[in-house]
Amino acid sequence: MSTLAFTLIVISAVMHALWNLLVKRSRHKTVFIWWMFVASGSLFTLSLPLLPERFQWPDLSTLLLVTAGAVCFVLYHLFNGRAYRSGDLSVVYPLSQTSMVYVPVWGMSILGERLSIPGIAGILLVILGAYSVQMERLSLDEFIRPFRNVRSSSVRNALAAGFIYSLGSIAEKVGVRTYSPLFFTYFLVLLMLGLMSINLLRPRYRPLIVAEFREHWRLILVSGPVMMASFLTFRYGLNLSPMSYAVPVRQVSILVGVLIGIFFLGESCGRIRLGAALLILAGAVMIRLG
Repeated sequence: MSTLAFTLIVISAVMHALWNLLVKRSRHKTVFIWWMFVASGSLFTLSLPLLPERFQWPDLSTLLLVTAGAVCFVLYHLFNGRAYRSGDLSVVYPLSQTSMVYVPVWGMSILGERLSIPGIAGILLVILGAYSVQMERLSLDEFIRPFRNVRSSSVRNALAAGFIYSLGSIAEKVGVRTYSPLFFTYFLVLLMLGLMSINLLRPRYRPLIVAEFREHWRLILVSGPVMMASFLTFRYGLNLSPMSYAVPVRQVSILVGVLIGIFFLGESCGRIRLGAALLILAGAVMIRLG
């Protein structure tokens, strides 16, 4: 994995952790995320005349890939949200990270990616760290607990979220191979905003739209460039590296999230959580060397 690709994806991970922090500080999460996409999409549109790349419309195949990616990522958030309604964080979070199990499989079998031994070892470390970050204690019983009740709707929704995210990653990787990552990201943001807007048309959300903006308009304005930077750096990094490496390296955002929680939110940090974050860091370094 090249230094440039690694750097871009790590920057994306930091920005990803920051916009998740902004979401955490909001009141109505679904509405706030919609406002974030409004801010990001508006900033992107206003920046188009100033961008160095000449604007080009996507062809039909690219547009289908953008649509597939947007649908997958919106469904990921939908299934994740449903999983959290009835499931504990320590169960739902690890299962939603199972996308990293599928991504290397899709990368090698569908995209023809070839991985080195250090790279594979790094991916496994990242998967282990991302899976164990919400464990309450070190034991086999605790490790298999998320899978214990497959009949539970929260478990099924979390597993579905992880699988669907991996499919969206394929659409992204194929799309940025033949089309500008800059404009691929632009259309992806617009389509996701459109799909989220349909959801916000429901009566339960309508009164919250203006209220959320009045209360957190400063956070919303900050979120635009943060989300835009997160999206762009990841897709440029994805264009320069195998998908099987890019998606796990972005989990460095978990490490950043742990540090933000400790130093800015005053959260307690157990040894398991810190150890899991360090596993992710070690895995990212191995992927870079591999």
